[in-house]
Amino acid sequence: MMTMAFAVEEINNKTDLLPGIKLGYRIMDSCDNIYPSLNGLFSLVSFSEVPTQFESPTCLSDSPIPAIVGLASSSPTKAVAQTLGSFNIPLVSYFATCTCLSDKQIYPSFLRTVPSDFFQVKALVQLVTSFDWIWVGTIGTTDDYSHYGIQEFSNQFRSRGGCVAFHLTIPKSPTVAEIREIATRLQSSTAQVVVAFASEGQLLDLFLELLEGTIGFSFPGVWIPGLKEFLLKVRPSPKPGMELINTFWEEQFGCKLKFEENNKGNGTSTLDDIRPVCTGSENLSLTSSSYTDVSKVRISYNVYKAVSAVAHALHTVLDCKTEGPDGGTCDKQKTFTSKQLLYHLKKVNFTNQFADRIYFNSNGEPAPLYEIINWQKDSKGEIRFIKVGSYDGSAPPLQELQIKRSNVTWTRGEAQVPTSQCSAPCPPGSRQATRPGEPLCCFDCLPCADGEISNQTGSTECIKCPELFWSFPDKVKCVAGVDEFLSFNETMGIILVTLTLLGVILTIIITAIFHHFRTTPIVKANNSEISFLLLLSLKLCFLCSLVFIGQPSVWTCMLRQAAFGVSFVICLSCLLIKTIVVLLAFRANVPGPKSLRMFGPSQQRTLIFCTTAPQICLCTGWLLGAPPIPFRNPTYQSLIGKIVVECKEPWPPGFYLVLGYIGLLAFVCLLLAFLGRKLPDTFNEAKFITFSMLIFIAVWISFIPAYVSSPGKFSVAVEIFAILASSFGLLLCIFVPKCYIILFHPERNIKKGMTGKYNR
Repeated sequence: MMTMAFAVEEINNKTDLLPGIKLGYRIMDSCDNIYPSLNGLFSLVSFSEVPTQFESPTCLSDSPIPAIVGLASSSPTKAVAQTLGSFNIPLVSYFATCTCLSDKQIYPSFLRTVPSDFFQVKALVQLVTSFDWIWVGTIGTTDDYSHYGIQEFSNQFRSRGGCVAFHLTIPKSPTVAEIREIATRLQSSTAQVVVAFASEGQLLDLFLELLEGTIGFSFPGVWIPGLKEFLLKVRPSPKPGMELINTFWEEQFGCKLKFEENNKGNGTSTLDDIRPVCTGSENLSLTSSSYTDVSKVRISYNVYKAVSAVAHALHTVLDCKTEGPDGGTCDKQKTFTSKQLLYHLKKVNFTNQFADRIYFNSNGEPAPLYEIINWQKDSKGEIRFIKVGSYDGSAPPLQELQIKRSNVTWTRGEAQVPTSQCSAPCPPGSRQATRPGEPLCCFDCLPCADGEISNQTGSTECIKCPELFWSFPDKVKCVAGVDEFLSFNETMGIILVTLTLLGVILTIIITAIFHHFRTTPIVKANNSEISFLLLLSLKLCFLCSLVFIGQPSVWTCMLRQAAFGVSFVICLSCLLIKTIVVLLAFRANVPGPKSLRMFGPSQQRTLIFCTTAPQICLCTGWLLGAPPIPFRNPTYQSLIGKIVVECKEPWPPGFYLVLGYIGLLAFVCLLLAFLGRKLPDTFNEAKFITFSMLIFIAVWISFIPAYVSSPGKFSVAVEIFAILASSFGLLLCIFVPKCYIILFHPERNIKKGMTGKYNR
């Protein structure tokens, strides 16, 4: 109020602003309430005689007040601004910050020298999130400033990933018990940060209970030359219109004025009886209060700017000239309407003596400039407002908020920034999992699944690794999968190679024995040509297992299945011939029957060719049409962290047809050998063929489910094992008994022994 009076007096003493014009004013107390505000409004716009204060001469006006400076609170301002909008009377507020007042459809004549809460909320959200506070509580009052401010803050805060832990409302006239209850709830909450939307007076009682280390926004302050001297010249007076000054004087000095006592009537209070009488000459300069502390005024500076803005608008409306023969004049005879004044007030644009640009944007608001203030205690324990940063809403987004964290003092004088989180951020390698029924800021940390990573703190989702990559054990980074195949250097590969070489060596030894004793009856009786072909095919069967070991290539993928399929078909063809020969040989009691002569070497070779040719044709067509190719299979990378290099079968039926044909021949051999199981047992080759076929079929029947269920290189190992097992089964069952007789029982290696007529 006093700053407005000072601003008016300062303008009246200027020669460059409204020369020849004296401004007047009338002060009404809104009592921070809607109804007194409206009553005061109607009295302002309806009277014609305007009394001023401080013994100023009376000014006469034939029209209502053309402009109003005020009010401080948003709720009364809304009521007054909506009413004044119908008359186009400008209302310039210095402290009503509610965003709702920016609506020009409802409040067309409202302007303000204080930024809207839209910017304060935006700045507050940036401030809170810059400290990584995502779990905060809110405190407000029952007025519009608090309601709209908290609502907008909550919306913007949630959009930035924050959560409001609770909201408390301070009653209009709270009791001590209510304040203590609010303080208890604040201290028991997991939220360590509270955002308050209320005036200092409304929060004063709560501040007495807690809330040290407060940080918030304030308007830029300045030192106004001459203001303090003007304030110190104030004196009480019994004249009308001085009631506010008189009340202030009594409260400032703790005394009572005689004329004020007379104005109250006969009733006196006990307090009045004990207070001394005010002389009216008490010295304000000896007092220490917010009234005399004008080193840096903030809200009062907004009042100062509001009065200056109205004066500059009037200067334009009255066509004032600051230069001329008379030193500057204004058209005193010119009449104007409040609508004209409002139009020019919206277009005000000047720079004052403090180098601040004064203007109103399209919403009738100034540039959003704030200072960030920290409440700190000095050595005497008194609160001091220390500037620790600034906010410029007109700056680029990344430069709007500037704060020096090292200058901030937090609760209990701590320098460390407090944390306020419902749940601590999840470390890299894990993700946040929200708890059912709780805010998003309350979560559990779950480790990323295999094949997924999170490389940042507080990740809400895990990222899946690219194909052929896998997650490191700590789930923080993806690494390229290591190629895995059945290697010659690993233990399993060495064992299989050893077994393969053992089988080859054993086959070579048996071949040498058979070759050395090729003229003996046991070798001749078993068809030496077919036996040697069988031994050769067994060598190939053993050797083809080596093609399955090592890193797959185009040629090894094509060769392994073809070599396996053809080698075993030759083996089984030889066994089929042997089985048929045995059956034909023992159909008569004398050797060399007609049927055996009809199935001579040429017929045997033809049968081998006829049984082998389909497999050769099948393998050739398979390899030409859809050959197996090397393939880096990432299927198992998330489990074992390796890329399995294998031979991919573009046409899986090809493999099963090859295997099925081998099975068909094995079944035929088993059937024929089974028919000859009751032949003379001196040396019954059909019986050994039966055993070998049983082993062969058992191995390959077991192979199929084991092959399908084995992952990666183990499927290759299963196939090699099946090849070796069946090869060893054939070799041992067919040839070892013969070698045993040749080497250890030569007396049985005679013609009679072959026909069962040997007398043991």
